[in-house]
Amino acid sequence: MIAVVYSGSRTAFWKLTQNGKVIAHCNTSGINPCFVDAKTTLQILNKKVALVNNAENIKKIYFFAAGASSPDRQEELAKTLSSFFRYSKIFVQNDLFGAAKAACYDKPGIVAMLGSGANCAYFDGKKPLNNNFGLGYILGDEGSSNYFGKMLLKNFLSRDLPADLEKKFVKNYNLDRPQILERIYNKPQVNVFLTSFFDFFTQNINNDYIIRMIDTGFEKHFDTYILPMVEKYGDKELHFVGKVAAELEERLQLTAKKYNLEIKSIIKEPIVNLLKHYTN
Repeated sequence: MIAVVYSGSRTAFWKLTQNGKVIAHCNTSGINPCFVDAKTTLQILNKKVALVNNAENIKKIYFFAAGASSPDRQEELAKTLSSFFRYSKIFVQNDLFGAAKAACYDKPGIVAMLGSGANCAYFDGKKPLNNNFGLGYILGDEGSSNYFGKMLLKNFLSRDLPADLEKKFVKNYNLDRPQILERIYNKPQVNVFLTSFFDFFTQNINNDYIIRMIDTGFEKHFDTYILPMVEKYGDKELHFVGKVAAELEERLQLTAKKYNLEIKSIIKEPIVNLLKHYTN
């Protein structure tokens, strides 16, 4: 039995397969080794019956996780997983590697991630080449759900939201200024809190103010991530992976046209393509 896992900071997608057939699948909380320690990871795993019941039968695990960007983090996560999946050989890579494999398989291309976080890399057909983009939700992540959540909260707290949107925000979330600041500055997993506001954008996608926020975020993403890759590696096929890219595809495509770029593919859930690749 083989398990393939793709984990952002908010959600991890699990698929278990045997003889080429999916026999179980589930979602758990995101397992990002930068924010989730070993104890919490094991608590997350023990909450899922599908994982508990199949733990001893899984022989290989391919795990792609946000935050697993260094050998130390990868080793740390693999060690934690091996204490639960005792008979498994475990391969851990970062989510960018998984996104690149899902989008390109073994062909070169530029792969951009737009989910809970944001990143981009040139994939040479074997691995994403190193870059300086992965600055996380505080210094980076332009165009991601983290970024949009941060901008929405900032505009709400600054009283910059139009009256209709402010009213909807209060009704949806029932949060005031002290609660928001307390959650951001004194509670753990702020990045997950920020991503939780992304639905506000999809629910109000036809609002002009929201459209401007989305377009501004995507332009920042192209300026920060995509253009440097295009300038360095030329006119390679451009792929996007992640929930934000998929659910705001129309705005993303319009932004790409502004930069005279064509998007080859947009993949919402890379776990599907990763499963095909690693079970074959």
